[in-house]
Amino acid sequence: MSLQGKTLFITGASRGIGKAIALRAARDGANIAIAAKTAEPHPKLEGTIYSAAEEIEAAGGKALPLVLDVRDDEAVKAAIDKTADTFGGLDILVNNASAIQLTPLSQTDMKRFDLMHQINTRGTMACCKHAAPHLAKADNPHILMLSPPLDMQEKWFAPFTPYAIAKYGMSLLVLGLAGELRSKGIGVNALWPRTTIATAAIKNIIGGDKMMQQSRTPGILADAAYEVFTSPAKEFSGRFLIDDTFLASRGVTDFDQYRVDPSLALAPDFFVPDDSTPPCDLGPVKETV
Repeated sequence: MSLQGKTLFITGASRGIGKAIALRAARDGANIAIAAKTAEPHPKLEGTIYSAAEEIEAAGGKALPLVLDVRDDEAVKAAIDKTADTFGGLDILVNNASAIQLTPLSQTDMKRFDLMHQINTRGTMACCKHAAPHLAKADNPHILMLSPPLDMQEKWFAPFTPYAIAKYGMSLLVLGLAGELRSKGIGVNALWPRTTIATAAIKNIIGGDKMMQQSRTPGILADAAYEVFTSPAKEFSGRFLIDDTFLASRGVTDFDQYRVDPSLALAPDFFVPDDSTPPCDLGPVKETV
């Protein structure tokens, strides 16, 4: 199965994971709506919706850059409708946009919690609500959330309860919408990385340059997302996928290709269940003589 001629609406696609997913689909000749806030260059953040559009076009796809704040319900509907009108329909929704602040409740301003909740949970819900009528008309429609498995352990919440609540809200949508939309043939799934991914959030918020070097590239999530999109939606839904485990199930064996620095051990991401066994060694790659 190919994504040629398929139309994707990706939130937060101006950089990082969202852009990587867009570029992977563009290689097939897909149409990509880049729905993000960054229209002007940012001093700390790479790329804009327009620079991403240029890369997508260069990769073989068609791009529609859209300035969008997912907190604005009317703007979400207008952006999704415009995408469907421009490309003649909608096949795939990727809810990638997310806000993060890793602080305990005592150190979290309620305005910051509101921001995380409005972008992560509510924004995802709005996109799903307005995309569903268009997706129901597609041949193999998918909704993908970049959100974690529902592993309800205290250790995932205690260090940063406000963020965990907002992020798990996206996964609760997967649980509910997989059932709600099954009769319409829409697959709804979640995808999450086993290790940290080299993105602006890792560099600027979580771990700096060192953790960037201990991360995998966004390409691993792009390849995993592609495998989701090319699966039959009616049969593949309600799954909570870890990137490398899922790719291994699809025949991938070379995971070193995704390392930023093979000489360093990979940094584990949070929210990965304890019983999830990696398909490869996460330690440093040993040089062979």
